[in-house]
Amino acid sequence: TAVSGKLAPLCLVLVVVLLYMFRSVYGEVGSALPLNGGAYNVLLNTTTKVTASVAACLTLLSYTATAVVSASEAMQYFEEVLLFFADDLSSEVHWCVANLGTIGVLGFFALLNMVGISESAGVAVAIFIVHLITLTVLVVTCIVYVGMNGFDVLTSNWDYPSISGSYAVDLWYGFSAALLGVSGFETSSNYIEEQAPGVFPKTLRNMWIAVAIFNPLISLLSLCIINIDDIVSSEQNQDDLLSLMGQQAGGSWLQVWVSIDASIVLAGAVLTSYVGVIGLAKRMALDRCLPQFVLAENSICHTTHWLILIFFAVTSSLFAAVQGDVHTLSNVYSIAFLSVMSLFAIGNMLMKYKRASLPRSIHAWWSTVILGLIGVLIGLVGNVASDMESLAWFSLYFAITVLVVGLMFSRAFVLSVFYTFISRIPWCSRLSHSISGTIGGIMEQDIVFFAKSDKMHVINKALLYIKDNELSSSIKIVHVFENDEDIPPRLEECISLFDEMYPKMRIDLILVHASFNPRTVDRIAKLLDVPKNFMFVSCPDNRFPHEIADFG
Repeated sequence: TAVSGKLAPLCLVLVVVLLYMFRSVYGEVGSALPLNGGAYNVLLNTTTKVTASVAACLTLLSYTATAVVSASEAMQYFEEVLLFFADDLSSEVHWCVANLGTIGVLGFFALLNMVGISESAGVAVAIFIVHLITLTVLVVTCIVYVGMNGFDVLTSNWDYPSISGSYAVDLWYGFSAALLGVSGFETSSNYIEEQAPGVFPKTLRNMWIAVAIFNPLISLLSLCIINIDDIVSSEQNQDDLLSLMGQQAGGSWLQVWVSIDASIVLAGAVLTSYVGVIGLAKRMALDRCLPQFVLAENSICHTTHWLILIFFAVTSSLFAAVQGDVHTLSNVYSIAFLSVMSLFAIGNMLMKYKRASLPRSIHAWWSTVILGLIGVLIGLVGNVASDMESLAWFSLYFAITVLVVGLMFSRAFVLSVFYTFISRIPWCSRLSHSISGTIGGIMEQDIVFFAKSDKMHVINKALLYIKDNELSSSIKIVHVFENDEDIPPRLEECISLFDEMYPKMRIDLILVHASFNPRTVDRIAKLLDVPKNFMFVSCPDNRFPHEIADFG
């Protein structure tokens, strides 16, 4: 409302339409590639690992900013609740609530995720139900208020002039701002492996229904109750619009209720960030895009404690670094979040083109994906245009995130350069020997490719992908057959030829007498001691009897 005025309900309706398009975009990717990682997952299966990691960096940045901003704003709402019961708060109490309270929220949800995702899911469901009840009570109370007091405020607001001087610009900025209030779609796709079959599309549906009903309706009711001038002229009223509506329509009791609910929901967004980061970071670590120690699980709850503690440390230190001023982080979140959405749409289109034969239960039309992408890009440009300074802050934080992930990609090269210099110093022989062993351990990781035939162009394409995307010099071509006559006659000759063509890689052929199914792949992974994330197969077609997720 602050940027679009009386066009706010229309802006939210446009967002509802856009999210309806993205339901099928996310749903198609989730049904074809039901693996953790979201945009990283779909781009990893359609482009290069470097490209996919850029999407992962954007997602990690989005979650980090979301956690810090949500925890801080949750404490701001909590402070409003305290002010209702106390006339004034001392500066010491304010400092404790704003700073220690924020870090406390981040720490609480770190502890909750330490306990396990099932408990986290229970808390998330409880928060969602309470929030729906609160919004329903608020809407009903506002409708009764409007029925008793008439539409004088709405009529006055309808005569209010354009905020920016152009209704087209108002609509653009309003649509762009409204997009930021619907984050959550991308989170569910980052831990899809932990969801039961069929749950992911239902999650998208339920989220869309809630957004479609409440967001435009509450925006319209706000225009019937509160003057636009009161919203535009006060930043406090912009931040506390729902509680202001509750106070105006129902009194102090509803204002406090809405403030408590807002505090809880914002705290729930911190939980969402933890869950999303855990799912994505685990997938990246399995792909050697992040250090392997983050995969370590504790023996009590079997959760990735190092990963959770690192995210808590990063978010807490970031909050301390900005000294509680989370405005810049809000801008970083807006660009990162919309960038991830656009990359997901691009990944969907690439999957349609490169992985057309991949079985899927949901199909998004090309027109739907393209219109959805255009809509998100319009919102992304709108958010940048409304605050150009945000682009500079985003670039800074994004560069730091990319640097960390980039070091993991180039660690073998960096270590090799360091080894070249250190090996020439006599008294550093022990260190140089240790570095040499580390490099060898990185490059000796076996990569497996399941070859169905002896088509040289298919095998060569796989070898080139591995060469460009994986830190390995040891490749095993595995062919699974049920009958001896099924073995391609030129397969052994082809592998020998490729072994000579790529002198820096060792290429071996392994023949396995069995049926190609998840059980066989499990046995091969254990016998060769190769994680499944380092096993590749050509894109299956609709006749393939298994889903990709069945193979782990």
